[in-house]
Amino acid sequence: MPAGHGQARAGSMNDTPMTLDRRRAGVLLHPTSLPETPGNGDLGPQAYRFVDFLRAAGGSLWQTLPLGPTQGTGSPYQSPSVHAGNPLLISLEWLLARGWLDEEVLRSPESRSPALFRRTALHQAFEGFQEHADRPARASFTHFREERGWWLEDYALFVALHQRYRGRSWVDWPIPLRNREAKALDEARASLSMQIGQVCFEQYVFFSQWLELKRYANRHGILLFGDMPIFVAHDSADVWAHRDYFDLRPGGRPATVAGVPPDYFSPTGQLWGNPLYRWEALQADGFRWWKQRLRTQLELFDLIRIDHFRGLQAYWEVPADEPTAENGRWVEAPGHALLEALHEAFGALPLVAEDLGTITPEVEALRKAFGIPGMRVLQFAFDGGPDNPYLPHNHEANTVVYTGTHDNDTSCGWFESLDRRQQVHVLDYLGLPQESMPWPLIRSALASTARLAVVPMQDLMGLGPEHRMNTPGTVEGNWQWRYSWDQIDPGLAARVHHLVGLYGRGEGTREGLAGPE
Repeated sequence: MPAGHGQARAGSMNDTPMTLDRRRAGVLLHPTSLPETPGNGDLGPQAYRFVDFLRAAGGSLWQTLPLGPTQGTGSPYQSPSVHAGNPLLISLEWLLARGWLDEEVLRSPESRSPALFRRTALHQAFEGFQEHADRPARASFTHFREERGWWLEDYALFVALHQRYRGRSWVDWPIPLRNREAKALDEARASLSMQIGQVCFEQYVFFSQWLELKRYANRHGILLFGDMPIFVAHDSADVWAHRDYFDLRPGGRPATVAGVPPDYFSPTGQLWGNPLYRWEALQADGFRWWKQRLRTQLELFDLIRIDHFRGLQAYWEVPADEPTAENGRWVEAPGHALLEALHEAFGALPLVAEDLGTITPEVEALRKAFGIPGMRVLQFAFDGGPDNPYLPHNHEANTVVYTGTHDNDTSCGWFESLDRRQQVHVLDYLGLPQESMPWPLIRSALASTARLAVVPMQDLMGLGPEHRMNTPGTVEGNWQWRYSWDQIDPGLAARVHHLVGLYGRGEGTREGLAGPE
């Protein structure tokens, strides 16, 4: 693992993150999109098979979306915890192999909803663990609870209370619980001890499985690249347990919420609804909450994207009762002080800034002050003139280039949506290629001077718009895309491996530079 992960160390702000030590290529794929398991992909054998595919393709990085539990819409960007993992990603085969789950439980999942099937299996696995786990496993679970108790106990109680009150937001719980009165919390912990134990067990299993997968990936030369939403869901353990850090009304409801003004994705802006931070409170204790949050992510990932990085310099504040994001205002944030505190705690920060949209000189200055790479998306490159910063000839080395992101259409879908004049312009820039889309765009990303090039799995597979992961500003039909191995051309890995080597992004293309331990 690169130096500085998981422990504090001093360092210069000019340190280069180890993850951008050389030219690399990676694939964007959320684990839920992995095939062949009930409901969604998980951290079982298919995840290891994907690592093997990525290695065979010459890639050295796997980028995911946030791994936290999801809420009603299924968006990984609205989670009830900034620390917890999504229990629906747990591999049931892993539990079966340890004797904590009966094989009979895994039969006929089609007769139930996939999510209910998985939750039922996890409850039976906890029972099996209590009955059959050996002494080392029990000791490991106890150690996990103790080591992460500073966030896990609040989160587990939050989930148990959420279940007790049938999914109602914490602001609608009885006032003593809403306000976290000590007596009410103690009584709840006592009466819900089994449910709390269940949640802690699920987190123990998730972290065990993910860290095993990470070790496997790192041993095979693959770095794991995560995604950290800048804001936090209101109905979350974090807001419930740390109300002083968020801009809330006396009853706990948001006073102001996050979003972005009208932009490429939405003519009325995007109203995310996340409560905004009380930055003065966060700064008063040395950004302790942010340090704890980043420490968890550094354990899970080698490189971390900060979603909506520009919100660390200035954020779009919208009154909570507004129906759209149009009537907001920009408010400055102490991003420099925050990043300086994180740098002092962790050394060189293995971060990438999601700096898409309207980016001001102040945001650029903040990013560059800490040597944080920005993003360049090729689907945004062909509007305007030759000074468009997304065009490959304008890329900088300390940059991550994408054909598209999870918020974009697939590159085939994007190209098909252009009118003929625009298509001709794109093809002219790309050298009038003979290959069909999306390969000219993939080649352009790999040829870019940007040290890291990331291609969504849908683009490698040449898929159309029906395979899009997310359409911003909508809530239906998102986050559900999955592939199957029989959709993948048998020669795909070899084709990508050739291009990765051709453009100097393969292993050993530059000597003397450290990779993952």
